[in-house]
Amino acid sequence: MSLSLQPIDQNEAWEFIRRHHRHHNPPQGWKFGIGVSDGEQVVGVAAIGRPVARRLDDGVTLEVTRCCTDGTKNAASMLYGAAWRAVKAMGYRRLVTYTLDSEPGTCLKAANWKVIAETPGKSWSVPTRHRVDTHPLQRRFRWEAVA
Repeated sequence: MSLSLQPIDQNEAWEFIRRHHRHHNPPQGWKFGIGVSDGEQVVGVAAIGRPVARRLDDGVTLEVTRCCTDGTKNAASMLYGAAWRAVKAMGYRRLVTYTLDSEPGTCLKAANWKVIAETPGKSWSVPTRHRVDTHPLQRRFRWEAVA
């Protein structure tokens, strides 16, 4: 089976993420997306947007806010590699993403990304703005694409 990259629109990517992501709903933001196909159907998507962390939102950094596959071998590393090549071609200098500490990051390592930070899992709810947490509240690793 041969995998190939393809454009994907936001609605199709969001639907794929709703059906296949293990622990997250589709993200809030969207700059662009990338799909990967096995020749018959979409087997993975990457959603790229502005960084969720305000301090990283410097105008030259983007974030892979979701990478989701149906388990097809090599699809995730292909998406991460394509995302970095695309943002570099657009003039961005940095691309980041996060994994839970329980995830091995194998596909990121295969795409030549490196762990650059550890972040605590925390709630988005604050006393002045209560929210219901729908995401895992555990430690995460921040990864960065390297040239």
